[in-house]
This record gives sequence, C-alpha cells and structure tokens, in this order.
Amino acid sequence: MNDRTICAVSTPPGTGGIAVIRVSGSDAISICDRVFVPAKPIQTLTGQHANTVVYGYIRRAGEVLDNVLATVFRAPHSFTGEDTVEISCHGSLYIQQQIMVWLIENGACQALPGEFTQRAFLNGKMDLSQAEAVADLIASTSAGMYRLAMNQMRGGFSGELKQLRSQLLDFVSLIELELDFGDHEELEFADRSELQVLAIQIRNRIEALTDSFAAGNAIKNGIPVAIIGKPNVGKSTLLNALLNEERSIVTDIPGTTRDTIEETLYINGQLFRMIDTAGLRDHTTDRIEALGIQRSFEKAEKASVILYLFDLTQEQQEDIIATSQWLNKFNKPILMIGTKNDIARRSPVHTSGHVKAKHISCKEPADIERVKKDIVRLSNIQRISDNDVIVSNVRHYEALCRAGESIKRALEGLSQNLSGDLLAQDIRECLHYLGEITGGEIATDEILGTIFSKFCIGK
Repeated sequence: MNDRTICAVSTPPGTGGIAVIRVSGSDAISICDRVFVPAKPIQTLTGQHANTVVYGYIRRAGEVLDNVLATVFRAPHSFTGEDTVEISCHGSLYIQQQIMVWLIENGACQALPGEFTQRAFLNGKMDLSQAEAVADLIASTSAGMYRLAMNQMRGGFSGELKQLRSQLLDFVSLIELELDFGDHEELEFADRSELQVLAIQIRNRIEALTDSFAAGNAIKNGIPVAIIGKPNVGKSTLLNALLNEERSIVTDIPGTTRDTIEETLYINGQLFRMIDTAGLRDHTTDRIEALGIQRSFEKAEKASVILYLFDLTQEQQEDIIATSQWLNKFNKPILMIGTKNDIARRSPVHTSGHVKAKHISCKEPADIERVKKDIVRLSNIQRISDNDVIVSNVRHYEALCRAGESIKRALEGLSQNLSGDLLAQDIRECLHYLGEITGGEIATDEILGTIFSKFCIGK
C-alpha cells in the first residue's frame, strides 16, 4: 500500500472559499511538479525546503486552471511520515475535480478512507489509539467530545498503556527467568509477594480505565435523559421548551405520544439525549398505548437521569410523596417536576433518596433554564482535564476487559502458588490485549482496514 502515491480532497465536500488537496507518497513532490507551475520560474517544488509554501498555478498544456498555494512537507516530518504536498485552491467543485484528475493522470491514486492516517500509523507517527482519536476529533460536536479526542491524540491513553505494559514485561521477565534456571531450585528471581502487590496495582488501574468507559461513552454519544410521567402532564411541552422548537405534538388529549421521541440537546458544551416517552397509566385497553408504556419504562431503566413530570393542578401532596418513594427503585438521579405552577403556585414537597423536586411553568424561560442546570448537576458528568484518561472507544473497552480477566487469573495463580509457566501465559495474554489497543499486537490488514474504513476520505 505504501508504494502508492495517494491524493484526495481533504476539505469537506461542497463549495467553499478554498479547498485543500493532499498528496502523499514517495512521488508526491515530483507528481505535483508536473501540474504546478511556480509564479517565479526559478522555483520548483522539488527544490523547495521542508515546510515551505510556494505560490503558483495549476496548469496543463498551457491551460491555467487556478492560482494556488502549494505547501511542501518532507519525510519524515509530515503527518503521514512521507513526502507530502498540500495544494490550496479555490473551492469550486470543478477546480477540485480537475486537479484530482490531473494528479491521477500523472501517477497518483485516489486515497482510500482513512489512508493518510493509516500511513501515519504504519510509519510510526502515532499509535493506533492516537490514530482513532483523529476520527473522534473530526466528529466531535461538543466540548467534552473534543477534550476526550485531544487527550487521546496527544498520547495520554497511550502513555498509560505503555506504563502498564512496561510493568507487566518486568513481571513476566522475572518469572520466565526462573523457568530458564528451573534446575536450580535454590534460585528465586521473582519475589511472589512483591509480584502480587504489583499485579494488584495493575489490576486496579485496568479496572479504573474500564470503569471510565461509562463516562466516556456518555460524553461521546450523549447522556440519556428520560422524560416520564402520566398522560397529559406536559412532557412534550417541556421537551419543546428545552429544545426551543416544536419537536413534539402537544394536545390536551391524553396519550398523544405513543412512542419515544429522542432529540439531542447541548447544555454547557455537553451533549444530552432527551427522550420524550408515552404517558404512564395503570390500565389501558389500547395495545399500541400499552407497548408505548412498556417502552417508557425501558427508557427510564437505561437513562442516566430521569425527569418525572406531574400536574400540580391534579396531584395531591400525599400522592406526590408516594410517587417519590416509588421512583427511588430506579436507583439513579431523578428530578420530580411539578408543571403548571403558573396556575397552582405550590411549594415543592420534601423528597428522599435519589429524588429531588422542583415546580415550574413551561411558559417561563427562567424555569426552563433552571431545569437545564439541574440536568447538568444530576448527570454528574466528569469534567475532563488535560491529564484525565477516559476510555470512550468500544474496541479499547473490550480489550481492557479481556486484559483485566487475564491479570485476575494471574493473581489467582499467585495466591494458589501455580507454576511460573502458567503465570507467564496469563501475563503474556494481558500484554497482548493491551497491545491490541495501541496496535502493537494487530497483525492483520483486515482489522486495520475495518478500523480505518470508518474515516472520511482525505484523512
């Protein structure tokens, strides 16, 4: 694959002020010299130093297509680790297509999705977890997603794994050294008690990384917030007010919402998935409504935060207290919201456990802003600093789970005084799974192809 010189438009599809076409490979500079004519005749891209920009024209057979800037990067000091040229042209689709055609006619090939980043990985410019963070950074739409991707791309996660692997290698080296001198029973290179302490530390760190996946997944994909309650208490009205648009149909007919409606909402840079559900009631003869109620409970079980709405003009205080006690069974942060307080004007009742209470009017913007602040507070989302290592990739999570299982078996073996060869096998397996994350243990093109196929073309 690396024998090909590849090219692609690296800016988003469509018309813009400028577009950037990236060319990478051993022949990148010479191919670009065949279509690029510098404004100063004494200049050529081949003669340029690294990290220089040259003004000129894209021209073929006397036909000038566009005025462009050509930026030259020389191996290994480029994103891919290869000779690279980036051509900045005007954003016309026709110009972009013609430059691509002329580059391909002169020996370049259309890049595959993620091929530039894959070459950066294969050429040792970054490990696999950092390469995957490039795609996450491009796809980031919130402050939390951005920080996660930047931390991983800068090598915070890789450094953590490197340290774990180094400790494990020291661990297994001592055990295997004992195996090499198995005929000398009086020689003991590995103090089993010290090894057990080290293995516990490694297990705890792997478990901490694994546990961080819940927070990382929420930051990356949005924190689910279920809006539940009896029919016609204002669930859809609240969703519309939070979104500041008419997303859900609102009527005075109970049971209007029969299925879940899900929308995304950004609050303070964090992504939330707001889920409007069908109204809850004890009995219904409508099969469709019954399915909607069942789905409401399912969404409530899976949500990170529950907003339970009730009508202040209908519910009595003792009923509200009983409902708050029933809601505690969900064992997660819950905000009971009394609606229509512009009419009822009642003070919130005392609640206990995971349940908090607030009375609002969906007609009051200040009340809606307070609900947003409560959602952020109840979600208890972790604030990410530059030094935090949080797992958000499913592939990484699965590899960490397997690594955790292996180190736990090694710990059991130490406590049972198993032979060194069995211990070494479990530790080597743990090393393998940690290596899968950074790419050190991935040998098949099929796995790499699956990972990089999710990237956009041009990156």
